[in-house]
Amino acid sequence: MKIRFPLHAAFIIVVPAIVSSAESDAKQIMTRSQEATKMDGSESVATLTIFDNKGNKRIRRFSSASKKYPDGVTKMIMRFLEPADVKGTGILTFDNETGDDDMWIYMPALRKTRRIVSAEKTKSFMGSEFSNADITSPNIDDYTYKLLGSENVRDLKCWKIETFPVNGGIAQSSGYSKKIMWVAEKDNMARKTEYYDIDGELLKTLDIRKVKLLDEKNGKYQAIDLTITNVQNNRKSEMKMDTIIFNPTVSDEFFTTRYLEK
Repeated sequence: MKIRFPLHAAFIIVVPAIVSSAESDAKQIMTRSQEATKMDGSESVATLTIFDNKGNKRIRRFSSASKKYPDGVTKMIMRFLEPADVKGTGILTFDNETGDDDMWIYMPALRKTRRIVSAEKTKSFMGSEFSNADITSPNIDDYTYKLLGSENVRDLKCWKIETFPVNGGIAQSSGYSKKIMWVAEKDNMARKTEYYDIDGELLKTLDIRKVKLLDEKNGKYQAIDLTITNVQNNRKSEMKMDTIIFNPTVSDEFFTTRYLEK
């Protein structure tokens, strides 16, 4: 005897499986995207150009070094080189795979290092449209993912993925209710991101115009030409890497608050 299911019953059975698969695929893409940027070590010098809503600009240069450790923590130190009013300012971050990231800032005028608390991570990074939260990678399990399909960004075929914080606390600490990212299929590197504020309105767009393959053996890349635009206040900031090298032997001494204060 044949058993026939009503059409609506078939959808009850099939649809959840499809949704689950799509969510899994999106999370895997985002995991690969993060892994593509996590290399054993690197050193760089970059220029940060900050534009106000009238087109006036300020230019800041900084050096940085980063290193990935066996426990999954990626440590990074940045030290500003110019202009004079920010020279010597240093920022140390521990980008943890689970739990909150750790961040410290050294202000040479005060000769003091202080920890940046979670409530400050939505604040501007050195007066730019990047936030403190933007300079570290979010924890994969802190978000849910939805694959929206594919679109081209500058002739590159990209997966289009929507991400949501798993709870309100994570949304508040990041400053975003959701993000939409375009991740290139050829190298798993993001080429564009839209950031939405807590009220669900578009806040910022990030355009990554150029990436560089630094560790060819392990397929590790770094974004080297980025522009972030705040669509609500008409300000934007550009970050360009003047020099960047792959260096897996970066000194552990760099990633301490003692070195930050040198």
